[in-house]
Amino acid sequence: MLTLDLLYYIVGFLFLIFGILNFLNKNKKIKARLSGGIFWTSYSATFLLANILSDFIMGCIVILLAIIAGLNWLKPEKIEITPKEKEYEIQSANIYRHKLFIPALLVPFITLTGTFLLPYCSFFEAKNATLISLILAIIFSFILACFMFKASPKKAIKDATHTMDHISWAALLPQILATLGVIFVSTGMGNEVEKLLSNYISLSNSFIAVAVYCICMALLTMIMGNAFAAFPVISAAIALPVLIVNMHANPAIVGAIGMLSGFCGTLMTPMAANFNTVPAALLNLDDKNGVIKAQFMSGLLLLVANIFLMYFLAFNF
Repeated sequence: MLTLDLLYYIVGFLFLIFGILNFLNKNKKIKARLSGGIFWTSYSATFLLANILSDFIMGCIVILLAIIAGLNWLKPEKIEITPKEKEYEIQSANIYRHKLFIPALLVPFITLTGTFLLPYCSFFEAKNATLISLILAIIFSFILACFMFKASPKKAIKDATHTMDHISWAALLPQILATLGVIFVSTGMGNEVEKLLSNYISLSNSFIAVAVYCICMALLTMIMGNAFAAFPVISAAIALPVLIVNMHANPAIVGAIGMLSGFCGTLMTPMAANFNTVPAALLNLDDKNGVIKAQFMSGLLLLVANIFLMYFLAFNF
């Protein structure tokens, strides 16, 4: 049976390669080589040795990663593109044109298809169908891209290392913040948020309850940088006890639009670094917050729309 653990080993091995390539990168200064190598190698251990390392050691690795990132020791390699390389990129883009999007679009397509089909296959771990489908989709798209564009796997790994160098510690944010959300719920934070809100706002009116839920989802997402971290906390505080239990709202609609409301907050915060500040860095924008400024009003308007959508749909379907 193909389990999630086996695929995690593949992911961990990839991060291990990133670490080794950082150690061997002679174009970086010694400090940058060591910090990058230690960072990605240590992170790979959380995938490769998760069943062996104790909770204490895993906690020490997380602290080590936080120290390296917090002290800004992760420095990407500066690569200057020559006119010849630039010309080759333009020629390749003109040749392949829209075919360049095929490997990227295959990832969500295969993931969605696998999510529905894998639970019926006995040789796959059904409970982790979505994650298994995602990792398999990435592997398949990687192989296809190498064949389509006549690129060697070695060059692909090297370019991936360069990209991860630029994304830096922000690549870890979704995993860490989602874990943080689970910890908050386990400590009873959802109940405390519910008590705090009930002291100042009456949630007996369905429209007010919906508005508070959607706005709180967006606000906590802006603070934490990840809707997956905010969702369990705010849902435990408002969605479950107030909207679903007391007001009998449709759980599926409340959950789906609630997550969309959190994503509105993602559009408006620098804490969502992998969505907002990393693209600005990769595109060499002069304003690091340029992406946020461009999409802030869109996020605000979508949030208002989500409030009315949930109010009209959750209690009628």
